Amino acid sequence: MLTITIAIILLTCIISFTAFSNEKVMDDLIFYPPSITHHNQWYRFITCGLIHADIAHLGFNMYSFYMFGEIIEQFFSKIYGEKGKIIFLILYISALIVCLLPTYFANRENYNYRSLGASGAVSAIVFAFIFLAPTQGISLMFIPIHFPAFIFGIVYLAVSAYFAKKGGSHINHSAHFWGAVYGVIFLIVTCQFLSGFRPIDNFILEIKSYFS
Repeated sequence: MLTITIAIILLTCIISFTAFSNEKVMDDLIFYPPSITHHNQWYRFITCGLIHADIAHLGFNMYSFYMFGEIIEQFFSKIYGEKGKIIFLILYISALIVCLLPTYFANRENYNYRSLGASGAVSAIVFAFIFLAPTQGISLMFIPIHFPAFIFGIVYLAVSAYFAKKGGSHINHSAHFWGAVYGVIFLIVTCQFLSGFRPIDNFILEIKSYFS
């Protein structure tokens, strides 16, 4: 069965590989704030998530997305019922936009700024998982040590916030941070209106059980 996670991965890989060898495709899809400001090319908020800097960048993002996306799809089907898969898709697409809003407002007239990759949306999916299963073990790639998900989340947010404030990096840490925050907010808000499940109560209960 073709899940939404797999469909997104396939589409992202096809477009990313096309852009690797086609500079015009890369230029047309990349997040470039002045083109949004002066030419209303708002689609770049989404299309930049379909291209990546290189194979390693693509591989890391899609591997992370696969590991957590499949699980969150299943969680969402249980939480939201038949609407679960659509809500999952909405989370991913809207996260691509929301995670870049601070970047856009900070670089509206910066003709030297460009950004690409699905990291912000992937962060949203990962943090939806962390909030739903905070005591589940998570390990970093190539490091076979498991951390409780909520500990990983705290460290991830702290590191992302630090490097976003520091600047001077080719990695958009701001998108990572705000994508992660948005994933949790999206989950809380949609559950409030579309489900009887209360993620905050569940999170607190899980943390209490972990320390008891």
